[in-house]
Amino acid sequence: MDLFELREEFISENLDEKDVSASPIEQFKLWFGEAATVKIYEPNAAIIATADKKGVPSARMILVKTFSEKGFTFFSNYESKKGMNLSENPHATIVYYWPELERQVRIDGEVEKLAPAESDKYFETRPIGSRLGAWASPQSQVITDRQWLEAKHKEIREKFKYGDVIRPENWGGYILKPQFIEFWQGRQNRLHDRIEYYIEEGKWKIRRLAP
Repeated sequence: MDLFELREEFISENLDEKDVSASPIEQFKLWFGEAATVKIYEPNAAIIATADKKGVPSARMILVKTFSEKGFTFFSNYESKKGMNLSENPHATIVYYWPELERQVRIDGEVEKLAPAESDKYFETRPIGSRLGAWASPQSQVITDRQWLEAKHKEIREKFKYGDVIRPENWGGYILKPQFIEFWQGRQNRLHDRIEYYIEEGKWKIRRLAP
């Protein structure tokens, strides 16, 4: 297959620094709302890239559960690869890509764990199967086979059959506090619009980047 011939022209929209919101979170809210309106499948799905203490990168998909001026929240096993990376190097990048809108958003920042009460609150909203799964899966660790995982899930289901499924201590939330947020709009001839927000003296500033 000749990958050099795979290309698309971007023609739908433009993005100008004079037209964007002064707040990157308000701008993200606008774009996220448009992504939801066109019924993009799981518009809150994003890639998160982390790195270990040596700087070796790792990336995977996550579901971002909330966003606000405080930051972007997601949940995971603290002992997973991403969790171990974040314990060694608490910096990460989240990237959204909405091809239907020819848009991308990149968010760089520092990551902190949420307070246990916040993680408990979200955990209680999860379907019972997902709560049991959080107990059953030693995320990112090597297991023998699928049967082992299903047996572990059955064991956990039996353990909690007479009580509420509480949050395991090794599972919970994180918040990425943004330091840079870039909005990317595809344009013709690969001359894309890239508008970046950055913090200077405690305030968000706006600048255009070359494509």
